[in-house]
Amino acid sequence: MSDSAIAVARKNLESTGWLDLDVDPTLDLEAEIQKLKKEKNAIILAHYYQESEIQDIADYIGDSLGLSQKAASTEADIIVFAGVHFMAETAKMLSPHKKVLLPDLKAGCSLADSCPPHLFRAFKAKHPDAVVVSYINCTAELKTLTDICCTSTNSVAIIESIPEDKKIIFAPDRNLGAYLKKKTGRDLILWNGTCMVHEIFSHEKITKIMVRHPEAKLIAHPECEEALLEKAHFIGSTSGLLRYTQEDEAETFIVATEVGIIHQMELASPNKTFIPAPPNNMCACNECPHMKRNTMEKLYLCMKHEEPEIILPEWVIEQGVKSIDRMMEISEAAGLGLKNDEDPD
Repeated sequence: MSDSAIAVARKNLESTGWLDLDVDPTLDLEAEIQKLKKEKNAIILAHYYQESEIQDIADYIGDSLGLSQKAASTEADIIVFAGVHFMAETAKMLSPHKKVLLPDLKAGCSLADSCPPHLFRAFKAKHPDAVVVSYINCTAELKTLTDICCTSTNSVAIIESIPEDKKIIFAPDRNLGAYLKKKTGRDLILWNGTCMVHEIFSHEKITKIMVRHPEAKLIAHPECEEALLEKAHFIGSTSGLLRYTQEDEAETFIVATEVGIIHQMELASPNKTFIPAPPNNMCACNECPHMKRNTMEKLYLCMKHEEPEIILPEWVIEQGVKSIDRMMEISEAAGLGLKNDEDPD
C-alpha cells in the first residue's frame, strides 16, 4: 500500500478515536469476533503465519494461492484479512466491490518492499520482449507491470506454461527464482529481492540439529537460500510442507519456514515432533514481525469499526487483476484449485 493510502487510513482511524481505544481485558474476544462475523456477514481469511489464536478463529486458513482463491469466491460482504498488506490488496483486486479490512496497516512485507515499482519499470524496459512473472508477494502496483502472478504452490506450473522461446523476468524473490531455474531448466532473468524471514536461517545451527536428530527430515520453503535447499529432504509451499508432514512416515521434522505453520502441523499430526529451524541470531525461532503485528485485539477493533479499509485506485485494480486472473486460470488447469476439504463452506 502506498504511503498516501496509509496516511488516509490512519487519518480515518484518528477521526474515530480508535488509536486511543483500549480493549477491555475481561472481554471474550473470540465470542465478540464470532458475533461480529454474523452481524456483518464477514469472513476472516488468515495466513498460516498468523498467531495460533487467530488461525483458530479464522473461517479459512491457507497459503497465498488458497487465500487468493477464497477471496475471489466468497459471498461475504466484508473480507477481514489476517495477513500482510499485499494479501489484503490481492483480495481487494479480486473482490473490488467488497469491503476488505486489514487489522494493522503496518503489517507489510520485506519481500514486497524489496521491489519498488518505479525501479522495476526501468528494469523491465531493458527486456521488452520478456514475459513478466511476479511472485504474488508484491505490491498491487507491481502487479500492474506483471503478465502472470504466481505463488510458491503454482510457480512451476506457471513457468512451464510459458512457451520455451519466450524470455522470462521473475520478480521479486531471487531465491524462489533460482529454485525455479533449477526445477524447470528455464533461464530466468531475476530481480534481486528476498524475504527477511527465509534469508536468516543458520546453516550451522540447522546442521547441528540434524546431527542431534538423525531421524528428522528437514523441510524447507523455496524462498530459502539454495545452500539450505540442497540439504532439505523436501521443498514445498507452505501448504505443501503441511501436507508432507501429514503424509510422510517420519516422526520428526525440522521446519525451515515461518514458525506459525507449526501450529497447523501439530493439530494435524499431534504425535509428531516439529523443530523450528533456527535463524542466525539469538532468537530460538523464526517469526515474521509483519505477520505478527496482527493480534486478536486488533482483529476485534478492525471488525467493530470496519477500519482500516484497503482502498486501491481503479486503474490499479483494472490493470493488476489481469495477472492474478491469469494465474488462477493456469492453476485451475493444472489442478491446483481449492480442494473440497480445504473449503469451510
